[in-house]
Amino acid sequence: QVQLVESGGGSVQAGGSVRLSCLVSGYTSNIRAIGWFRQIPGKEREGVSAIHTASGTTAYADFVRGRFTISQDNAKNTVYLQMNSLAPEDSAMYFCAANLGNYWTLNPDVYNYWGQGTQVTVSS
Repeated sequence: QVQLVESGGGSVQAGGSVRLSCLVSGYTSNIRAIGWFRQIPGKEREGVSAIHTASGTTAYADFVRGRFTISQDNAKNTVYLQMNSLAPEDSAMYFCAANLGNYWTLNPDVYNYWGQGTQVTVSS
């Protein structure tokens, strides 16, 4: 079993930055990737970014446009999402999730364990 806990969300002005953290615990040896997802009210959950934990390879959604960076600190069992140049349309509940398979994408359907989410609200 894998547990994930997100933190770091909150309110920020447009153009500002937030760093989200995903603390991963439990049996983590078989985790292949950690992904960040977001859900805007009334819309489907969408992938934001993911990192392949063994290689450090990263993936980003098109809407990120260079503004976000995903990283991992293995000593702290934590994955981060640094979000810069935030805009109101980035307001959402942000989730991290763990993929235990060999194929990883930004599709939330391939992720097996989920955190509870952390809210990010960007005001203009």
